[in-house]
Amino acid sequence: MAFPRKLLADHEDIVVELRPHWIALVLPIFVTLVIVAALILGLTYIPDSWPSWLRWTLFIVGVVLIVFTALRDIVDWVTSLFVVTTERLVHRSGWFAKKSMEIPLENINDVHFNQSIFERIIGAGDLTIESAGEFGQQRFSNIRNPEHLQKVIYEESEKNKNRMYAPRSAAGSPPPAAPASVADELAKLDRLRADGVLTDEEFRAQTAKLLGEG
Repeated sequence: MAFPRKLLADHEDIVVELRPHWIALVLPIFVTLVIVAALILGLTYIPDSWPSWLRWTLFIVGVVLIVFTALRDIVDWVTSLFVVTTERLVHRSGWFAKKSMEIPLENINDVHFNQSIFERIIGAGDLTIESAGEFGQQRFSNIRNPEHLQKVIYEESEKNKNRMYAPRSAAGSPPPAAPASVADELAKLDRLRADGVLTDEEFRAQTAKLLGEG
């Protein structure tokens, strides 16, 4: 299940799109195998003299345990996506009851990761993101290569910040001020002459130049 491209804004691109590390599946798969093995043994060794409803009860209990323990974690893994775009960080999960959170890159204050020795060997770990706004501090477990992901988030945050605060291009800059009229310039020269900044000769020369007579 990929991230829906229709949810991207104009000029927004996906930089990283990850599922949780496969290590997240180890425990739920192990639990499933244990429950299935126990169920098979129970159904095999129940005495024939016991009523058949006990077999059905045991079977239903086993299915319920699988659904509410292991299967839930497996569905979470299949439907979870951790996405970094050029503008935001997104985490989505769920098929029927969907959960989604988004953090704009400019709101991210700090990103750090944690790995045990075993997690470092297999390339997994936890990622903690501190941000301004409603989400505050968020911790994501079983992230693939969290050190690299930390670097990517920092780089994209810096690029996003540079785009936000970069000087506007010529196309986006305000129009230049209209040039002063000839009358305004003549009035300015007259004030300079009155203040003694310009002599009469300099005033006549500048006036002639302004009027195109020089």
